[in-house]
Amino acid sequence: MPSHFLKLVRAAAVLSSGSEWRREKERDAMGRRPARCYRQIKGKPYPKSRYCRGVPDPKIRIYDVGMKKKGFDEFPFCVHLVSWEKENVSSEALEAARIACNKYMVKSAGKDAFHLRIRVHPFHVLRINKMLSCAGADRLQTGMRGAFGKALGTCARVAIGQVLLSVRCKDGHGHHAQEALRRAKFKFPGRQKIIVSRKWGFTKFNRAYFTKLRQEKRVVPDGVNAKFLSCHGPLANRQPGSAFLPATY
Repeated sequence: MPSHFLKLVRAAAVLSSGSEWRREKERDAMGRRPARCYRQIKGKPYPKSRYCRGVPDPKIRIYDVGMKKKGFDEFPFCVHLVSWEKENVSSEALEAARIACNKYMVKSAGKDAFHLRIRVHPFHVLRINKMLSCAGADRLQTGMRGAFGKALGTCARVAIGQVLLSVRCKDGHGHHAQEALRRAKFKFPGRQKIIVSRKWGFTKFNRAYFTKLRQEKRVVPDGVNAKFLSCHGPLANRQPGSAFLPATY
């Protein structure tokens, strides 16, 4: 075989391998698909499982920020950011909202004066069927044949009226908490509302009722929540002086 023919074959092989490498590089360097493509809730939840593998980790890894170990009675004021649409919220949006809210609260109220909690978790897996956009892509890809995509990221499926973020703090920093959540709103799609809670902190008791129960020593700590000591149950489980018998009329 002539030597010049072998040189041509080797040159063609090098060029083809280089073009393949460039195509792979272009495909991997392609930007992330915008989250507006996945905003609408369709179909059933698709969580990570042994059947759905290779899912990228969500961007948000911290769900409690600030003084999360403060007692349930130390931060009486509570405000929520509530979703007003049924939609998907990406983990990137949740992380951006957490950073914005935390940064403003640290600057205005101080890092020891609040507790921020992210109330939704991105468990739903998003998929993408990657398509080549380089030269000669029509000879390499198969279109809609085998179009079940690979995992792209994760998001949280939220409903109307579902709480996205909650902040508890002292009454003096309540306006700072509302402003922090207003800034966090801009990181989410759709509509949200800022609602000031009537409850005491993250507990389930109204503020006036909670003050009454605390005077009667009928609430016990349960993390950032509180438990109510009722009149029911065996007396042997009660501490001395805490039977709380109901009044008779």
